[in-house]
Amino acid sequence: MASWKNHVRARLQQRDNTEKLPYVGVFTSLAQLEERFEIRKQILDDVQPKSFERGGSEVGKNIRLLQLQLRESEHLEEKLSQTVSDLTTVLFLKEAELQYWQSRVSHYHQEALTLARGSNTLKATLSEFEFTIECQSKELSALRAEQKRVNEELTEAWREKEELLQRWMQEKREEADRLNKYNETQEGWQRLAKQLKKHRLGEKRKERVPIVTSSRSGETETPTSVIQRINNTTDVHQGPSDHSHVSAVAKV
Repeated sequence: MASWKNHVRARLQQRDNTEKLPYVGVFTSLAQLEERFEIRKQILDDVQPKSFERGGSEVGKNIRLLQLQLRESEHLEEKLSQTVSDLTTVLFLKEAELQYWQSRVSHYHQEALTLARGSNTLKATLSEFEFTIECQSKELSALRAEQKRVNEELTEAWREKEELLQRWMQEKREEADRLNKYNETQEGWQRLAKQLKKHRLGEKRKERVPIVTSSRSGETETPTSVIQRINNTTDVHQGPSDHSHVSAVAKV
């Protein structure tokens, strides 16, 4: 898209160089000559009626020529005076503009100095912040390492706790199994004692003998004392069994 535009621009510049630029000075000179021609024509129109009134041919021509030169000189002087006045005005404007731009340059110089001082302050602050960030980064790395170590220790402690809990539960289960077996044994003894008691009571009804001989000491005992001894034995077996059963249930 831009290539054809550049091509057209280059061709136009080439045309100006070949057709317009060689005649720039000619056009300027022609404009100056036309201006002088207009001035002389106006002066001749003003001077010619007066010269005819005087009547001299040669003298009149010289007078016209001198008047023409004089009027042309006066016109050029006026033009030069106007040009000088315009140039003076332009000079004053340029001086005022120069003073304005000098004041602007001074203002911008002060702003540049202020900004430079602010930049130096910001650089110092930035250096402090960078140092602080570096220190905090090191502290953060140390804290992360410490956190990692603490997490590892905590994990190890949880693992040991789980192992201890598992061993404790295993021990309690084994203890509960032992207590259950002991209770089952005690219950078996209790059932055996009850059966023996029933058997003794049945034999008591069948027997009519009032005196019973003890096989251990050779002493005689009444049926009432034998029944009482069997009951005491049954109570002894029942007491520890109930206590063991309750303790086992509480521990489990």
